[in-house]
Amino acid sequence: MTRSAVLGVSLASVLALIGERDASACGGCLQPPPPPTQTASDVTDERMLLAVSTTQSTLYDQLEYAGNPSSFAWVLPIRGTVDVGLSADVLFDSFDALTATQIVAPPQNCPPPQSCPSLGGGASSAGFASESASGSAMTVTVTKQENVGPYDTVQLHSADTSALENWLTQNGFVIPANEQPVIAAYVAEGFDFLAMKLLPNQGVQAMRPVRVTTPGASLSLPLRMASIGTGVTVGITIWVVSDGRYEPQNFPFFHIDDSKLVWDWSTNSSNYTALRNSDEGALGGKGWEIESSLTLNQELITSVILSGGQGTFGVQQGAISQAPPSDATQDYLAVGDPDAGPDAGPYQSADDVRTADIATLFVGLAGPNVRVTRIRSDIAHAAMTQDFLLQASSDQSELSNIRNVTQSVNLTCPTYQSCSAIGCAASSSSQPRGPLAALGAAAGVLGLVAARALRARRRASRAASS
Repeated sequence: MTRSAVLGVSLASVLALIGERDASACGGCLQPPPPPTQTASDVTDERMLLAVSTTQSTLYDQLEYAGNPSSFAWVLPIRGTVDVGLSADVLFDSFDALTATQIVAPPQNCPPPQSCPSLGGGASSAGFASESASGSAMTVTVTKQENVGPYDTVQLHSADTSALENWLTQNGFVIPANEQPVIAAYVAEGFDFLAMKLLPNQGVQAMRPVRVTTPGASLSLPLRMASIGTGVTVGITIWVVSDGRYEPQNFPFFHIDDSKLVWDWSTNSSNYTALRNSDEGALGGKGWEIESSLTLNQELITSVILSGGQGTFGVQQGAISQAPPSDATQDYLAVGDPDAGPDAGPYQSADDVRTADIATLFVGLAGPNVRVTRIRSDIAHAAMTQDFLLQASSDQSELSNIRNVTQSVNLTCPTYQSCSAIGCAASSSSQPRGPLAALGAAAGVLGLVAARALRARRRASRAASS
């Protein structure tokens, strides 16, 4: 190998080494991650939404059932006759996404890392018995009967508890003995009843939430009836869609203030759930938490439902990046059969059902915004002895679902590798950097190689002369 080739390899190696060190140094100086967040979500056993105005009130109820489809029965106390329609899980999922409690960790207040410069067919009726069955003709009146999607529905009026229970039993609605006083109490208070069962050949996978609309403002939810079949406790989330903030009238309630929240950095979570459990326990399993009360745009709510409940929400700004509309048939079922003829009742496509479901939300509420109040409880079965009554809050201010924590424990600040430790001098250093530094280093190496070559020639010359 010639001397010029040796010098060329040495220079290339030096320049390559300089380049690698600069890239490695600046690539190792990382910014600290943003503060984490916690979503205070719960898997509840029941979710209800009440849209209320002076014009009408609509209860959306999500039904869950895992037993034999032929044994499914649902009874709801009502006032007068009501309109029954289909809803969908996506409606509840959308409101859950829009109002979910987001807990934001406080800033870590740790020293930042050193900054380094960079280089560069119709179903038939389920067969309800006629009103004359077993002598009930004069005491049980069927005020309305219709098929709604996978359900056969019937609305009943009776002032005779025994006759009503007989009618329900004969038509497949099993009323446990210990729950009969609940039915009797509703009858004594003048309630009517909506009874539903699945149509023949309909599996539980065909079940959908329902909406029940009554005229005028109704601020009552049938909590006594909801207690039937529940365990020791049941989780319930309620959304109230109206023109203002609402709260329980006949149950104790609470709100967890941000000042009580503490973030634990060792678990990356807050004490929110522990505080809620403590407050519920202090109220004897009767307490309801007012989680939030938000002013939301009607068009935003509609777009989230139409997108299938999907979207990316900004924690601080509440913004949403909208996905394309989903297929209505994935979340809704058509009502009726288009080929069954006029005697089978009006037909509604899946799109028609979804449009009606959304439109019902805002009847009587002047746009463009509505107030959505989220209320939740892990209520004890023993506390479900009266219906849930709502009233307008004396404080109509909003309650954000974004909870900013200011206190923390168990904080360990991250350790960042310094720029100097990985060969990247601080910006205040007097050492040369960049192309000038590279040329200087190369010149030094060339000088060292030249000096060694000169000494080698002198040794060879002295050896030859001797």
